[in-house]
Amino acid sequence: MIHTVRSLFVSAAATALAAAAVLSGCSGLTGSAPGNDLDDPAKKRLAMQLVSSAENSSLDWKAQYAYIEDIGDGRGYTAGIIGFCSGTGDMLAVVERYAAARPGNPLERYLPALRAVRGSDAHTGLGRPFTGAWARAAADPAFRSAQDAERDQTYFDPSVGRAKDDGLSALGQFIYYDAYVMHGQGDTDGSVGFATIRREALAEADPPGRGGDEKRYLHAFLDARVAAIRKEPSHTDTSRVETAQRVFVREGRLQLETPLRWRVYGESFHISR
Repeated sequence: MIHTVRSLFVSAAATALAAAAVLSGCSGLTGSAPGNDLDDPAKKRLAMQLVSSAENSSLDWKAQYAYIEDIGDGRGYTAGIIGFCSGTGDMLAVVERYAAARPGNPLERYLPALRAVRGSDAHTGLGRPFTGAWARAAADPAFRSAQDAERDQTYFDPSVGRAKDDGLSALGQFIYYDAYVMHGQGDTDGSVGFATIRREALAEADPPGRGGDEKRYLHAFLDARVAAIRKEPSHTDTSRVETAQRVFVREGRLQLETPLRWRVYGESFHISR
């Protein structure tokens, strides 16, 4: 957190502005200033590195366009820059976007199979031919753009927008985004979604948009998220929260100020700038 030294004597106009900020539930530390939000290009790249450290054990998030495997979480294949899944339907959405942009591409023939396996962990009609085609497609800018667009429309934009409405800083916006990526927006069989996590957090603390303290609210949100993770047999490790995001909250890095140091699933990461 960056502190600024202010003169003891401030103008009446500055005082009025400060009072207005307090009354509106905002402050200079909420991330509302231009360029401080997570959709600032530099902050967004940082967010992608943080997500990639948890999803792929790497800070090289751009290398993950080609990634695909079944990690045994009941969602079928997990792939791409944020872990699109064949079982949840967002992988299907990526391939549909790609087909619209590049008709006749090698993945288009798998659309019927992807529609058929949605809602299950089945590989029927997919298998190695599909995973190989996915990995090769990553060389095509149109395929990478399809992944980017699905990430933004389904995960990044709604989570960051919700966080801004709650008056959260870049760190809070990232915490919302990562929860969207891992849990989805709504509850599903065997998992707790973002909406429920946020509702439980709001029962414990108010966010800045409602006049609350941001760090207290973020701890409440992370508490609710830890509880959600522990309800999923395939996601019992809570280090994504406890030794990463909660560390940033405790350090007061509400603007995701670098350097950042964290651990996820036993691995250490560092971003210097």
